[in-house]
Amino acid sequence: MAGRFAPKPTRTTTRGGHIPLPVTDDAAPLDLGLTLGPLRRGPADPTFRVTPDGSVWRASRTPDGPGTLRVTVGEAEAWGPGAGWLLDRLPALLGAEDDPAAFVPRHKLILATHRRRPGLRLTRTGLVLESLIPSVLEQKVTTNEAYGSWRALVRKYGEPAPGPAPDGLYVMPDARAWTQIPSWEWHRANVDGKRAATIVRAARVAARLEEAAHMDGPAARKRLELVPGIGPWTSAETIQRSNGAPDEVTTGDLHLPGIVGWALAGDRTTDDEAMLELLAPYAGQRHRAARLILLSGRVPPRRAPRMTPNDITRL
Repeated sequence: MAGRFAPKPTRTTTRGGHIPLPVTDDAAPLDLGLTLGPLRRGPADPTFRVTPDGSVWRASRTPDGPGTLRVTVGEAEAWGPGAGWLLDRLPALLGAEDDPAAFVPRHKLILATHRRRPGLRLTRTGLVLESLIPSVLEQKVTTNEAYGSWRALVRKYGEPAPGPAPDGLYVMPDARAWTQIPSWEWHRANVDGKRAATIVRAARVAARLEEAAHMDGPAARKRLELVPGIGPWTSAETIQRSNGAPDEVTTGDLHLPGIVGWALAGDRTTDDEAMLELLAPYAGQRHRAARLILLSGRVPPRRAPRMTPNDITRL
């Protein structure tokens, strides 16, 4: 996906003309799936859809209002009040502000994966809350539990995506709506009181948190972690997406240290401190290095049963 996009003018597109996108050479075409994949919260994410023609659809709540974005090879379109905002920031979403050339592989495994995945770019959405809330939902539960909660809440309290969007595509609730969800609805969505309270606290200061999208990584994480219930794991998972931060590696994760340790040192017992030591040669690009390790598929063999899901809706 090199060169420039020419969005098709429509009644609901708020701007037309050519939109500059990251220019890549033939050896490293932009890979839409790899670049935008981290924004998808499970295969049935109501805010994200990939259609059979290869189009990627996203529904977002922008500062200008809800908007729907469709991106495919050669063109991009947007609809709704937030359409102009989405098109203005499309290059950053597709990695125009990322610098893959700054990354120097220093391990054979990472080098091999880097060569196999030349189209990887780090996305930058410029939207904090839309990545923060699902990250809070993923705290200390299985991914399937978190994905189910996200689907239930967005479908109940969000709104259908504007424009000719696929059926079932929704824009997530606005900040005020998150603060007004009754306690029993959090329970029905399988969200415990602690995570629900964190989301409500974050939504109440949403404007201040959105400012973090324009800060550097450490400052952005510090801003998010002022909210009780948001720690290093959640802030890193958010800033990686909202800010396209190449060095913000996730700590406090149940699996990542062991995966990195196994891939780089053959040690599945690696903790956060040891993981950061292993990633030290990639200072400035540690998140990208960790992402490439995950994409390599080299993970330690399982020794224990999977984490048991908790269904609090039965209580």
